[in-house]
Order: sequence, then C-alpha cells, then structure tokens
Amino acid sequence: MTLEETKDAPVPADDYLKRRALRQGSAGWLLLTGLGVGYVVSGDFSGWNIGLAEGGFGGLAIATLLMGVMYACLVYALAELSAILPAAGGGYGFARRALGTWGGFLTGTAILIEYVLAPAAISIFIGDYVESLGLFGLESGWPVYLACFVVFIGIHLWGVGEALRFSLIVTAIAVAALLIFAAGAFTEFRADGLDDIPVDGSAFGASSWLPFGLLGIWAAFPFGMWFFLGVEGVPLAAEEAKDPVRSMPRALSLSMMVLVLLAVLTFFAATGARGSAAIQDAGNPLVVALQGDGGPTPLSRFVNYAGLAGLVASFFSLIYAGSRQLFALSRAGYLPRFLSLTSRRRSPYLGLLIPGAIGFALAAGTGDGARMLNIAVFGATISYALMALSHIVLRRREPDLPRPYRTPGGVLTSSVALVLALSALVATFLVDVDAALIALGVYVVALAYFAFYSRHRLVASAPEEEFAALAAAEAELERN
Repeated sequence: MTLEETKDAPVPADDYLKRRALRQGSAGWLLLTGLGVGYVVSGDFSGWNIGLAEGGFGGLAIATLLMGVMYACLVYALAELSAILPAAGGGYGFARRALGTWGGFLTGTAILIEYVLAPAAISIFIGDYVESLGLFGLESGWPVYLACFVVFIGIHLWGVGEALRFSLIVTAIAVAALLIFAAGAFTEFRADGLDDIPVDGSAFGASSWLPFGLLGIWAAFPFGMWFFLGVEGVPLAAEEAKDPVRSMPRALSLSMMVLVLLAVLTFFAATGARGSAAIQDAGNPLVVALQGDGGPTPLSRFVNYAGLAGLVASFFSLIYAGSRQLFALSRAGYLPRFLSLTSRRRSPYLGLLIPGAIGFALAAGTGDGARMLNIAVFGATISYALMALSHIVLRRREPDLPRPYRTPGGVLTSSVALVLALSALVATFLVDVDAALIALGVYVVALAYFAFYSRHRLVASAPEEEFAALAAAEAELERN
C-alpha cells in the first residue's frame, strides 16, 4: 500500500482519497446537459448587448459567430479529453497530462479565476433584478448577495443529485422564457433597426453595419463570448456522472447546440424588435426590446422575472463548477489539501464555502459586477487556449492513447479553438485593461505559491496525477 504525505503524518493513500470522494453516478446526460446550458443562460438575458456599443450589429454578429466557432471547436476537443480522463479536474487534468505540472496549474488557476469571479458578479446582477422588480421591497446590496450564497450553497451541500436537478428546473424555465421572448419580439421585427447606431467616420472600415470599423469586431469578442461562456465546465462533473465516457461527449454536444439556437434567436429578436441603438446600454435588453416606447407589457414583465431565473441558474451552476475545480486542485496538492475534504453526503464543503465567502466579500465590497465578469473572461480565455493546446499535444505525443470519442477534424479543430482563444485573450485588453491587469496580478500570486511551495507537495495518488504518471512510465518503457 502506498503512502501519501500529509501535514500531520503519513496516511494510507486509499484513506486519503476516501475522505475526498465525490458521489459517483449522480448525473446522467440530461442533468449534465442542463448543467452546461445553466452555466451560460444568464448571458442571453443581459451583458451581450454591450458588444453593440463596441462593434455595432455587424461587429457583434461577426464576433459572436467567431466565438461560437471557438466554443464549438473547444467543446468537441473537450469531449474527447473528458472521455479519456473522466475526473473532476476537467481542464486542469487534461493539461496536466499534456503540459506537465506547470501547465496543469496554469490551466486550473485560470478556470478557478473564472468560476470564483463570475458568481460574485452574477449575485450583484441578481440584486439589481430583485430591486428593479420590487420583490419584497428589497434593494440591491449585501443582504441580497448573502442570501444568494447561503441558500444556493446550502442546496449544493445537500447533495450533487439534488443540486443538479434544481439547476435543471431553473434552467428549463429560463430557456422556455427565451423562446417565448423570441416569439413575441419577432412580431415587431424591423430590419432597418439592426444598423441604426451612428457611424464613427474616423474608424477604419466603418459602415452602417460596422459603425466602429473593423477593430470593433475584435473589441466585441468578449461580449460574443457571453452567449457561450461557461459551457466548457461540463467535464468538471465527470466523477459524478453516470457512464461519463458516453454521457460527457453527448452532454457537451447537446449543450452547445441549445446555446447556439438561443444565441441566434435572442440576438436577432432583441435587436430587430427595438433597434441596436436602443438596447446597446440596457441592463435588461430583452425587456427594453419588448416595451418599445410604451410602458411594461405582460410579456415584458414575464421576461423580467424569467431573467431572474436565468441569473439564478447560472449563479447556481457556476458555484458547482468552481467547487469542483478547487476540489480537484486541492486533492492533488496544488492548493491546500484540506480544501478537498468531503462531507458525509460527498460534497466538497470547504470547496463550496471558501469560494462562496470570497465571492460574497468581492460582491459586497466592490459592487462592480461588470469588472468582475471581465476578470472572469480573462481567466476563461487563458484556460481555453491551454485546453486546446492540450488536445493538440496529446494527439501528437500519444496518438495510440485509447479514445472512446474522437474530435471531428482532430487537431485542426483544436487549432482553430487555440487561435481564436488567443485572439479573445488580447481583445480583453481592448475592453477593460484594468480587469486584465488585476487577473494577471492574481495569476502572479498563485504562480509564486506553486513555484515555491505546492509543486513540491503534490499527491501522486490523485486521479489526474496518476494519469500523468502512467504516461511518463509508458514513455520510459518505450525508450528502454
């Protein structure tokens, strides 16, 4: 029996992992698909429309198309990788095998930045919705943010099966509302409203469809991502999935198909019903698109309440993703090991509570949801590039590795994802330089911790580490 070093004393490896076990077989392909859509659905209700102010209708349309291609290529690459290594580490685990410990930590940290910052931002947006709807006379502020974290983390602590079923129900409500919105908005569709943003004559390549020129397409990249941001987190549920080798690729593909449909319907319905200029700065663009010059309508009120459901679905799902990424990094020793301890109900309770406390503190202390989302986008684009690179490296270095599912197009598909991810990373500097620099600062601190401390204390029996060790042993045998 192998031993694992702990802070206090050596303990058997199987005992170490027993105290860090998730509930297996809790999620089938339907719950996983709901999780993938739930990560993202709030982005359909708000946020994407700010890209109209950066690129106009044409610029945002092209940016959304390119980002959709990036996510589709990435999702198909991840489907292959998740079938090879169905563990809670997700992108970190894939990069660990392909790029070594540094690559694994870089990827895992980037994903963690995304999934800690995004819920904090969404809790602020939930508060704004609660206030605008006049629910219980509450105003947006720390009591609402605290209630979000306490209630929804509490459901996660109850158990993963219960949590994912709750997420599926709320996500279904939000998706149904988007379809109803599109049906209503298309009755008011006017093609001449699509390109009604004034043209900046000084911008290179400016036109009515590209009012801010060709550079506006690039600047709109981060907002085109909002229609898909988070779907890559589905593999983080691999250890808790039923038959992950089959269900994970299926759920990833179905999630992406649903999100593409919702993106097309929402984008065209909202801009066509009210015009691009009217919704480019709106906090709830779908409601503005439905109300027109008059007051609230029954449909706009319904969509307003449904927007709250969409925010709750994404908030809830992103908490799940962040806890599983933190759990995997901690279990393998990249972060303090106590963070991966699980409860009797097999929930990583510290992995839920500590990111939740950080998220609440950020929301209550700053109130700047847009800035935190921009930081999250920066972390996301780094992780996308590294995950796509991992697919390419594993295809080149280990062509004979058993692959129950193979990415259509192979390395060409993941290469497209890599190029577009790097382009999106640079685009974040065009939108919010401060957010990008803050994310870089967090990265530097995390890397210093890894360089000087945790990389010398990794846990060899963690699934992702065993997977990498097996690859190293096989390579050694081939050399001999």
